[in-house]
Amino acid sequence: MTNAPRGAPWTGWPSPGPPTGDRGTELSPPRPLVGASGSEAAGRARVVIAHDYLTQRGGAERVVLAMARAFPTAPIVTSLYEAPATFSDFAHRQVTTSVLQRSGLLRRHHRLGLPLYAPVFAHTQVDAELVVASTSGWAHGMAATGRRLLYVHNTARWLYQVDDYLRGQRPAVQGLAHLLGSPLRRWDRAHGRSAELVLANSRTVRDRVARHWNVDAEVLYPPHAADVAAPREAVGHIEPGYLLVVSRLVAHKQVDVVARAMEHLPGQRLVVVGTGPEARGLRHEAPPNCSFVGSVSDAQLRWLYANCAALVSASREDLGLAALEAMAFGRPVCALRAAGFAETVAEGENGVFFERSEPQQVRDAVVRLSRTPFDAGAIAAHAARFDEQSFARRLQAFADQVLA
Repeated sequence: MTNAPRGAPWTGWPSPGPPTGDRGTELSPPRPLVGASGSEAAGRARVVIAHDYLTQRGGAERVVLAMARAFPTAPIVTSLYEAPATFSDFAHRQVTTSVLQRSGLLRRHHRLGLPLYAPVFAHTQVDAELVVASTSGWAHGMAATGRRLLYVHNTARWLYQVDDYLRGQRPAVQGLAHLLGSPLRRWDRAHGRSAELVLANSRTVRDRVARHWNVDAEVLYPPHAADVAAPREAVGHIEPGYLLVVSRLVAHKQVDVVARAMEHLPGQRLVVVGTGPEARGLRHEAPPNCSFVGSVSDAQLRWLYANCAALVSASREDLGLAALEAMAFGRPVCALRAAGFAETVAEGENGVFFERSEPQQVRDAVVRLSRTPFDAGAIAAHAARFDEQSFARRLQAFADQVLA
């Protein structure tokens, strides 16, 4: 086992104490993880997949599952694992967690652990030939005896997009984030720069990696998870033809902007899929033509995509996997002209844009979309370019490149 992470070690807090058992397998003490090569005989993994935390059902977690299918015997190492809150497929994988796993509060509200992740990952030591780190803030800081390949979903929002990430949070929370920002940025950059290869999930994120880490990253678009041939299950009494939002219900996703736009679209209906800390407030403030269905099964989500009129998003997505999933079913997208959507949405071909995250802008874009003819087959063909097989082949090739 290595004694310290590559790059800058975290020295802001003392080393965490010995962990106790809970969900998942905790690192107590670090032990060899079994991978997929001849190195298994020596107790050393060939490949280990690292991720920040497995506590939600989002695009990044779906990418981790795609990575696990690309490296089918690779264990997964993370800080927190809350099985009921994330995808059930993780239950079939070897998941190893950190000392933080013993806290049920953190498993349910991972943002509360923001000051703790850097020291915890700095003391998480993994013996593997290659660590493939799926990261948007922490997993790239994991100590590894071998080489590291980083897949960056985004540079840490709480370090470089603080006002966006903490939109709606209490002033004390925002103040703490600003206070911790300087030492965390040093830690973040050092570990990002010390990896053998950095991949970004979009050109937008590649530009952020260059700006914040001074690293040239390769772009590897993530795969969408839509299987249009799989079974579908209808949801409640929802009639086809609605607008659809698929998102975690957190402030920076700006679901409230879309909901407020529905006040000016009385002839339209909105269905919102997702859970999160903003759920109660959104339900309370939304107009009557908005329905919140919470967490749904994959079969129900496929039905919702297939029967919607369009997917709508007012957030600044790093790529926007939900948009690609809707496109796989031939459905157009109404999105903010920013960041990742500028890479996946073509005006008039598979969607329409609005310029600012404001209710009136969303309303006007929805009206334009309803008057625009779209070719469902062409939309689905565009989404097919982001399939999992292509992602797996390229990821495996990059892994071979690093190991070579």
